[in-house]
Amino acid sequence: MRIAIDAMGGDNAPKIVVEGALAAAKEWKDVHIILVGNSAAIEAHLTERPANLTIRHTEEVIEAEDEPVKAVRRKKDSSMVVAGKLVREKEAEAMISAGNTGALMTTGLLVVGRIPGIERPALAPMIPTMDGHGVLALDLGANMDATPEQLVQYAIMGSIYRSKVHGVAKPRVGLLNVGTEAAKGNELTKTAYPLMEQAPIHFVGNVESSQVLRAKCDVIVCDGFAGNIMLKTLEGAASAIFSALKQEFTKTIFTKLAAAVLKPGLTQFRKKLDYNEHGAAPFLGIDGLVLKSHGSSDANAIKNAVRQARIALQNDLVGTISAEISHGKRDITT
Repeated sequence: MRIAIDAMGGDNAPKIVVEGALAAAKEWKDVHIILVGNSAAIEAHLTERPANLTIRHTEEVIEAEDEPVKAVRRKKDSSMVVAGKLVREKEAEAMISAGNTGALMTTGLLVVGRIPGIERPALAPMIPTMDGHGVLALDLGANMDATPEQLVQYAIMGSIYRSKVHGVAKPRVGLLNVGTEAAKGNELTKTAYPLMEQAPIHFVGNVESSQVLRAKCDVIVCDGFAGNIMLKTLEGAASAIFSALKQEFTKTIFTKLAAAVLKPGLTQFRKKLDYNEHGAAPFLGIDGLVLKSHGSSDANAIKNAVRQARIALQNDLVGTISAEISHGKRDITT
């Protein structure tokens, strides 16, 4: 299986991206990694050259501040766009980028293309949960608005992803809402609720945001506006809590001693909430596997993104979603 990686995308590119790709190439010999970007910049960080790692040279880079649509259309020789072309032309089965999120979504839509029948692809990152298993959330920012029918498509795609990639036998799907009662919410959620009940998924009803970290479901569905607010709130709260704990534990010699005792447990707790452990978020609904790594990903996150892509390809994630959307049915108990 061939995986193209945008070597120039992300806050720490290309160094960190190359290190993560190299670690993945050494770990999984059945994966052929194509590093896409400036060859000289990439080679400067390659400490060795395994047979299953190659370089595709490009001259341009889509920057974080670039306007997505203009950048994709004008920078045709950028590392991100070329990686997308490799997927479209079947020279690679998947692509990974830690670069501009909007540009990557545009690349997925304009370069790779949508799965027939999918109205709008969705960004689906994993949100860490207290039990360590996480919840797949979609959409978290690819589209600010959604129709009830699009929410149902998100639910189906998310359920398939958790089943195929994470091995969850019967994923519990929840609808993000302001209350658990079926009649609660705005027009979008109230209309979507009965459609979810009829969909080929294990729908568990409405789930409030306060219950997301407690793993009340395996997949949480929402429009991109509400989802992105939820994600940023959770990230901000986690960051604030850890900063406050650090300040408290460094105030006096007694708190420092307490910190030394608690450090193993706190380290494990922080690891549960670390996005680097989850690797990348898929854009579900694209007719090829497109994964978005966090902009500040470390080498381990890039390696984990390759692991995710490898599992998804082994289980024919894109083909399964395409078949489900085309035929409109799936046995959710398998």
